[in-house]
Amino acid sequence: MLVVSNTSPICYLVLIGEIDLLPKLFRAILIPTLVRDELRHPEAPEAVQQWIANPPSWLSIHSTPQIPNEQLDRLHSGERAAIVLAEHEEADLLILDEMAARITGLIGILDEAASRNYVDLPRAIERLAQTNFRASPRLLKALLDRYRS
Repeated sequence: MLVVSNTSPICYLVLIGEIDLLPKLFRAILIPTLVRDELRHPEAPEAVQQWIANPPSWLSIHSTPQIPNEQLDRLHSGERAAIVLAEHEEADLLILDEMAARITGLIGILDEAASRNYVDLPRAIERLAQTNFRASPRLLKALLDRYRS
């Protein structure tokens, strides 16, 4: 499965210590060079900067063609680059955490990982709450309720 991601899912998976969910679920992830640059930006969390400084073998960084698209103009440059890369590479899945363009996001990854027993979901959600990630409390509660015994 060919999967492209933008910055946010990778950033928060690093911050909550669950970045290894990506290769478990998808084997390989492609990111645009712009996303790599955002992950190593001086304002990115130090843990994220350290992680991207030595990217794992399952992460592939690709340049993206410049394709003007007015429909994408309202999105952040990282999201635009991920969408263009996904289209260019004919990806099977695009992982975004942008409300205006969401295909699947961090919550979708955690949901899939929980369904396969790859992650302690309550612990991951608790750690996510310690970051500045924003999600509807109702959505998080529904997700947690789905996996409670």
